[in-house]
Amino acid sequence: MRLLALLLCFSGVLHALPAPPDPASVAVLYNSTSAVSKALAEFYVKVRGIPADHLVGLELPDTEEISRKDYDDKLRDRLIREYDRREWWTRGRDQRGNLAPTQSKIRILVCMRGVPSRIAGTGPALPPPPGKQPFADTTQAAVDSELALLGIEGLPVEAMISNPYFKQEKTVAEARLPMTLVGRIDGPTKEVCARMIKDAIETEQTGLWGMSIIDLSQKFPENQEGDPAMERVAKAHRDAGIPVSVDRFPDTLPVNYPLRDVALYFGWYDWNVNGPFANPNFKFKKGAVAVHLHSFSATQLRDATKNWCAPLLAKGAAATLGNVYEPYLPLTHNFDIFNARLMAGYTLVEAAYMAVPVLSWQNIVLGDPLYRPFLHLDGSGEKADADREYRAIRLASARWKEDPKQFEAMLREAADRMKSGVLLEAVGLSLAARKGEATAADEFRKAKLYYADKPDRLRMDLHLATMEREAGKKSEAIKLLRGARALYADIPESLAVASWLTILDPPPPPPAQPQPQKK
Repeated sequence: MRLLALLLCFSGVLHALPAPPDPASVAVLYNSTSAVSKALAEFYVKVRGIPADHLVGLELPDTEEISRKDYDDKLRDRLIREYDRREWWTRGRDQRGNLAPTQSKIRILVCMRGVPSRIAGTGPALPPPPGKQPFADTTQAAVDSELALLGIEGLPVEAMISNPYFKQEKTVAEARLPMTLVGRIDGPTKEVCARMIKDAIETEQTGLWGMSIIDLSQKFPENQEGDPAMERVAKAHRDAGIPVSVDRFPDTLPVNYPLRDVALYFGWYDWNVNGPFANPNFKFKKGAVAVHLHSFSATQLRDATKNWCAPLLAKGAAATLGNVYEPYLPLTHNFDIFNARLMAGYTLVEAAYMAVPVLSWQNIVLGDPLYRPFLHLDGSGEKADADREYRAIRLASARWKEDPKQFEAMLREAADRMKSGVLLEAVGLSLAARKGEATAADEFRKAKLYYADKPDRLRMDLHLATMEREAGKKSEAIKLLRGARALYADIPESLAVASWLTILDPPPPPPAQPQPQKK
């Protein structure tokens, strides 16, 4: 029996997955002045089996930003009255005498496109008084993060509140905390939002399969957690048999960098979308989770060319995380925790709230809150031809987890028989991660022969140039890139080569203009 058939028949050890949320514990909030918001909300409750009477329509400004007064009067207070009227909770006095939920039927609230996403307010005092944190007086916040504390009265408007769900490993139903997990289905267009919903549901049938791209920054050496957290994400993906490509250079990936089958993307730190995501030919794999850490990644969700969240969703991602105003780096989502909880089988909204240390702050999660992308890491689920090679990589990794050399040998054998560039590229990336550069280079060169499309072949050359750069062999990297520039000059992805050559081999400065002599 052929190796690939053996791998595809192999089923890894089944781990108990967290129980999914009860649809009856979900409510959906929409803007009743927006036909688009109402239509998306009705579509969502239908496909997710949420009771139709869990729709809540409020008359809201059809803008992304809302004043604090309008938030209080038109959104928060009216929503509280709806909870009271529908008997969705019981509230009582806590130890401090504040009114707070003691029991709640609604654990998850979904804000639909049309519900404002950010609350205007005062920014931090500049400079702050001595001994005071720069964010202590900030009253700006994400609507969703404020709604997470719905029904709790007496809380300060300024700054943030500690998140009791941070780092938990329980479902929201098991945790039974006096808070609500608030997610958002929002994006540049109605069509993008509808596609996010459909992609999440369809991906749950097959599982999420494809490449992982990790783009480190190294721009903030004073920050001790940014890049290490990204490295932990890369390791978790690699350990799970997901092919991982890591960029460790200070700049983000170059413009039009040729990628394929990107199912997972974690990057930081640039203001506006760039690199491979500027390529008009690029599209994420269905169901992709793509996040880029930046202070203002979600400051707007309508323009698909600015910031990060809107463009990533427009390029086909099903889920992302973001910040509507300046969050300050220690108060952003912890990407490694978010990734770990997703891979453990929690929903998107549970993973996001387990990963953020504070509430009443700037953080939001975008995508179907009930989405669980990693239901089929054991190899179960509906089989699709487009996932076949990635399933084989995952299952081979599980089978030979303690023997990476055997894992690579088995994939190499299957790749040679199938003439599969995908499998050989995975072998090359595995070897490169284990610092087997010489052997990895052989695999990338051979994968280049198996790939039919020019962008894929160019990516193999860029892998080779990456290894030369990381080894400090600048001249060899330049030679490789010059050859690639000549070979692939006719495709848009050649701009990636030009970008790296500009860094490694910048053109000489223009000659100085002679200065007129003074008389």
